[in-house]
Amino acid sequence: MPPILPGAEPFRRDGSATGVLLCHGFTGSPQSLRPWAEDLAAHGLTVSLPLLPGHGTRWEDLALTSWEDWYATVDRELRLLRERCDEVFVCGLSMGGALALRLAALHGEAVRGVTVVNPAMTFPRLQGYAVPVGRFLARSVPGIVDDIAKEGRHELGYDRVPTRAAYALRNFFRVAQRDLPKVTQPLLLLCSRTDHVVPAGDSALVLGRVSSTDVTETVLEHSFHVATLDHDAERIFADTRGFIDRLTAGQQPVTTVRSARDGA
Repeated sequence: MPPILPGAEPFRRDGSATGVLLCHGFTGSPQSLRPWAEDLAAHGLTVSLPLLPGHGTRWEDLALTSWEDWYATVDRELRLLRERCDEVFVCGLSMGGALALRLAALHGEAVRGVTVVNPAMTFPRLQGYAVPVGRFLARSVPGIVDDIAKEGRHELGYDRVPTRAAYALRNFFRVAQRDLPKVTQPLLLLCSRTDHVVPAGDSALVLGRVSSTDVTETVLEHSFHVATLDHDAERIFADTRGFIDRLTAGQQPVTTVRSARDGA
């Protein structure tokens, strides 16, 4: 097994009987979600933030994996959390949001609630047409990392994307979209006003297709795609804590849309 890049290691902390599983994004690593995971652990929760196969090492390793490998990892972590926790919440950034939503769709009541940040659910149309053939013509294409507005913050991810992995991602998004109507759990969705990686329509697609009736949408005004490392990170952490606290306390559901600049 190739060495894990410093900072890309998985994160786990034992805490209360309430567990939280966090899923990082495509070509990223747990580093992008570690402050979120550490905040939840400091809140006393049991937290698991796994490293997805092919990630956190070299981009060449990602070419040897499939979306089934990525999903199997978070599925296994969810089952482990369920063994030692009374309630489990799932969270995710970007493709990790799609993984979290599929976990909710397939595991039903085993998932108490879902929080997603800038969830990725679609593949760019032009690239989507090219990928099936292009993966045989080129090993990789330039990647997109560090879509962060805050100066001095860095996302630990790949600067190249294997075309085989891009093809797997396209196929996963089709599966994840199909399963969205099966999502019935309370949902907290946070999306950046400006995102250079995932189109705003992806969040709208999630909100339009899930069957959840307890839905909160927050618009992040000051962050780009990797909002968990950006200006609105503390807002994400606080909203997630509040979401979990409300549900574990059995408070009434809400349906609301708000902006991070509202201060509400």
